[in-house]
Amino acid sequence: MGTALEDWLGRVHPEDVERVRRELDDHLSSASDHFESEHRLLHRDGSYRWVLCRGVAERDGRGQATRMAGSLTDISDRKWAEERLVHDALHDTLTGLPNRALFTTLLDRAVIRLKRRRDTRFAVLFLDVDRFKNVNDSLGHMVGDQLLIEVARRLGACVRPEDTVARLGGDEFTILLEDIHDSADAIQVAERIQAEFISPVLVGSHEVFTSASIGIALSDTHYLRPEEVLRDADTAMYRAKSRGRARHEVFDADMHHTAVSLLRLETDLRRALERHEFGLAYQPVVSAATGRVSGLEALIRWHHPERGLVPPQEFIRVAEETGQIVPIGQWVLREACRQMHAWRAVLPNGDPVSVSVNLSPRQFGDPTLVDTVAGALADTGLPAAGLRLEITESILMDHAEASVRLLTRLKDLGVQVEVDDFGTGYSSLGYLHRFPLDALKVDRSFVSRVEVDAENREIVRTIVTLARNLSMAVVAEGVETEGQRAYLQGLGCDAMQGYLFAGPLEPAGVEALLKSGRRW
Repeated sequence: MGTALEDWLGRVHPEDVERVRRELDDHLSSASDHFESEHRLLHRDGSYRWVLCRGVAERDGRGQATRMAGSLTDISDRKWAEERLVHDALHDTLTGLPNRALFTTLLDRAVIRLKRRRDTRFAVLFLDVDRFKNVNDSLGHMVGDQLLIEVARRLGACVRPEDTVARLGGDEFTILLEDIHDSADAIQVAERIQAEFISPVLVGSHEVFTSASIGIALSDTHYLRPEEVLRDADTAMYRAKSRGRARHEVFDADMHHTAVSLLRLETDLRRALERHEFGLAYQPVVSAATGRVSGLEALIRWHHPERGLVPPQEFIRVAEETGQIVPIGQWVLREACRQMHAWRAVLPNGDPVSVSVNLSPRQFGDPTLVDTVAGALADTGLPAAGLRLEITESILMDHAEASVRLLTRLKDLGVQVEVDDFGTGYSSLGYLHRFPLDALKVDRSFVSRVEVDAENREIVRTIVTLARNLSMAVVAEGVETEGQRAYLQGLGCDAMQGYLFAGPLEPAGVEALLKSGRRW
């Protein structure tokens, strides 16, 4: 049996032969009552096939094995199918890269090695493709998918064979750099990636330019789990994106402090509504023709029990990202309508003052928006003409066709719609006539320089002319001097808003102002 056995073992794959020999020895020594083994065996065509070998040793009177009897079954198709299933479970189907599960496993091993060997270092790069949503929405998902495939290819070209590039999902990719010397190695890879994105991606007939925001987390002995490394790299990526995109940032202690503060802010924000910590201030809008208050812009204020007054710029973005902006926005809308209805009852001469409420992108995309607005008007008794909704230029243009339909439904309710900060977004002049709008609000950045900058004066003049041609009113924001007021009145602005007249006022101050009937 010896020669035949060695001939057979000589055809077993080198990686399997020692295991097969142990399994066989266990049976021949009577440690097992039968022999069963799955392994790769050399085929006559030179390839290896997976086989299932089953057998039983025939023994002499002394119990010594003299020969083997059994069967050999080709199980290659089953093994390859199993391998495919395992591969698919651990890899992204679109790009073929490792997925989150496999990347987390590899990162976990790196964290464990770091605890054992203090002289080894690794880094994780967290990458987000800038403006990918714009590509997906404008050119379609097929083009978006091809872009992601090309991004994966370019990332692979920027790293060493021993490094790991993974796709976590959507347009988020991660890279594990092992056995690096210091942060300079990781930064060098990030710079190499940015250089790769300078050239456009050709997808079919489309030439797509894109870039990447990259966050870097360096190995440190305080990391206990892979999720902590990913969290910090993700935090650094968001810092890169907030600073202008197409750049990289390395995670540091300041970012950790900021991340903890944001987490605490998010937690407090979720409770603020039920604890009645929000309030509204109102900034008057003054009619250029009469000098009287013609409107009030509702501005949210958060009275935090420990931090005091939290400025909107500190929490609105967090509310937008977490989805809290929708219930908060619903409260603002209902409270502003309630307050305006109460004020209208005490106004002298029944002046038709309206209240303006700003809508965030998340609110504008909420499918219940029209019903929410209708419900607020019905519940508070405010006539629809007493409510103005303010949206930004970029919100309109992100989904132009859907915006037309939504604005039409809002207009059918009888409310008025204004474009806030007009002129600061990307140009929508060619589309503006398609939107059912009532007014344009000239951004304060233009108004502030009309006395000293001829170019700004021309921009404001163009906006006013455009509005007139489209039968829209014009409201100028940020008016602070008599010179600005005189110039804007000369152009024919309908209304103005700014500290020349009044800043944001508490409800009691607004009521006193309205009752006084003051003219400016």
